[in-house]
Amino acid sequence: MPANFSAKIRGLLPGLGDLISLASVSSSNPGIDMSNRPVIDYLAEQLEALGFACEVLPSPSKTGNEKFNLIATLGSGPGGIVLAGHTDTVPFDEQLWSADPLRLSERDGRLYGLGVTDMKGFFPIAIEAVRPLLDRDFREPLIILATADEETSMQGARTLAEMGRPRARSAIIGEPTGMRPIRSHKGIMMESVRLLGSSGHSSDPGLGRNALDAMHLVIADLMNFRRELRDRYRGDFFEIPWPTLNLGVIHGGDNPNRICGHCELQFDIRLMPGMQIESIREEIRRRVEGVTAPLQMKAELVPLFPGTPAFFAREQSALLKAAEKLTGHDGASVAFGTEAPFLQELGMDTIVLGPGNIDQAHQPDEYLSMDMIEPCIRVLRELVGQHCLRD
Repeated sequence: MPANFSAKIRGLLPGLGDLISLASVSSSNPGIDMSNRPVIDYLAEQLEALGFACEVLPSPSKTGNEKFNLIATLGSGPGGIVLAGHTDTVPFDEQLWSADPLRLSERDGRLYGLGVTDMKGFFPIAIEAVRPLLDRDFREPLIILATADEETSMQGARTLAEMGRPRARSAIIGEPTGMRPIRSHKGIMMESVRLLGSSGHSSDPGLGRNALDAMHLVIADLMNFRRELRDRYRGDFFEIPWPTLNLGVIHGGDNPNRICGHCELQFDIRLMPGMQIESIREEIRRRVEGVTAPLQMKAELVPLFPGTPAFFAREQSALLKAAEKLTGHDGASVAFGTEAPFLQELGMDTIVLGPGNIDQAHQPDEYLSMDMIEPCIRVLRELVGQHCLRD
């Protein structure tokens, strides 16, 4: 370990290196999806050693791999604060990394490793932030929350919201925000349109019903819908101040000399605050059926996951004001989604605030700038003190 590391970073690195080494890929592809249990068990062991009471709770999984959430609590009673993060990472292409993605490395003031920014790095930083406070008298509880499957379905957070747990006065989601407090973000829904026509010899179009031709018309209508959404919803606090609809994947047919009998389109919509997922989904369903029914084409709209609503912090949020003062940054808005709406649903004053930058996530050579570690420790320690400690 380089000699110029500060004492706090020296203490932090072993725990962070252990977390990076515990692969916990979350994917809708069962072939590469993994259980997050090793990460949950590691965090529970570390937190129990510090005096936290730990509960490991199962979270449903569609891939067959076991998934778990962790609620670690120090202190008791109502109120307090939650420091929350997810334990999973996206898949990775090891050959595109310049070093082993499952081994923490350091160069040029940066820490490299899969999930170091998004967002395993938040846990040892949070632990380091509270370590000097552990012998103090906690008047309200501190909860460290670790969730499953944020990168795919957010099922871990959904499960907790359905359980009504945990409950506290405030919550910080430690996603990478460059240490800017985030007061709002867009939501996301991912949908699939599946068309089933009938195949036939391509020399005579009348021998079948071409699903690819029909999908061409569906795409044209979705592009019209995209323009309508842009006119209908606007939020100038976002860099892109309207909803977006991205046509991301299309598959269809099996041979050039056969009428295409099946076609699937997958797309996403980034939702503005005020847009209701089920209402938008039903509107899309009506539009698709309006195109395909006259063609006698069977159409199915299938959500790829339930969707995550947009997030907007409370008006006059005390937590946001405190974070703005401590960081020197006004509350900002981002386009990416987080688990914040699910914690807010539980009644908590919620913001998103953490070290690292989102533009380093989901790519080879993901890194965390070391100059964000100390500021994050300082801010979290102060916010925990404000919420939990006796005067």
